[in-house]
Amino acid sequence: MKAETKILSIIVPCYNEAESIPYFYAEAVKQETFFHERDVELEFIFVDDGSRDGTVAAVKALREQDERVHLVSFSRNFGKESAIIAGLEKAIGDYTVLMDADLQDPPAILPEMYGYIEEGYDSVATRRVDRKGEPPIRSFFARRFYGLMRKISKTEIVDGARDYRLMTRQVTDAILAMKEYNRFSKGIFGWVGYRTKWIEYENVKRVAGETKWSFWKLFLYSLDGIMAFSTAPLSIASVFGFLFCVIAFVFMIFIFVRALIYGDPVAGWPSMMCIISLIGGVQLLCLGIMGQYMSKMYMEVKDRPKYLIKEEF
Repeated sequence: MKAETKILSIIVPCYNEAESIPYFYAEAVKQETFFHERDVELEFIFVDDGSRDGTVAAVKALREQDERVHLVSFSRNFGKESAIIAGLEKAIGDYTVLMDADLQDPPAILPEMYGYIEEGYDSVATRRVDRKGEPPIRSFFARRFYGLMRKISKTEIVDGARDYRLMTRQVTDAILAMKEYNRFSKGIFGWVGYRTKWIEYENVKRVAGETKWSFWKLFLYSLDGIMAFSTAPLSIASVFGFLFCVIAFVFMIFIFVRALIYGDPVAGWPSMMCIISLIGGVQLLCLGIMGQYMSKMYMEVKDRPKYLIKEEF
């Protein structure tokens, strides 16, 4: 008896990717033969994250020739994390896979990824083994970020990990069960657990267009990851507070003894100002750390929607 046909939902977050979408679709459909042999049908979910170019028009053009193509278009730019969760919520597939439209996530390795799912893995994740084509400064700080996360977080976040990940419905539902507003998918993937197979591949250049991730955006995104999956910064603030209380107490005794011996309270004024400035800076740093966590809590309790849809089909 023929096995029941399953569905693989290919989720593609897009922001100003009109040039890349036709290339991506052409490469993705090349994998149809493999999946048809395994009674797996494909569906494409392009999530337009408030693009200002012809992204929506490009998806509509694909829809005219392929009814498996679907569009979720946001009312404005909400960010890639919102696009990811929107795609997962709209997907009906027995399996879901997240991919970028610029072909930096090669569709050609989809058959290999699905093969590991057939072996019993719950998800198959990918990571780059090199960062060719990236600015050296960005590569340096990216590696430092992953190294830091390994030390301060209990959640596994692999260096070079991509969002390119094939998951079973069970894993997808587990991710959807996490309702937080401030999302960091790389951490969420690790937090939910399940048996994961990692596939390595060399960095691939974009097929068209330019990256939307500036150094500043990546920096802010890394802060989101640290705040979302570690309380270490709060502990650091506490350590600073305790350390400088001890320093202040010791310095107080030093000033008192010096005044008794030399009777000159004016001496040492420059060093005193330096110490006061240092302590003030540390206090502001600690307040800033606590403020970051409070801002995340503030956005969570507002319970705003993660995205608003302007158009979908």
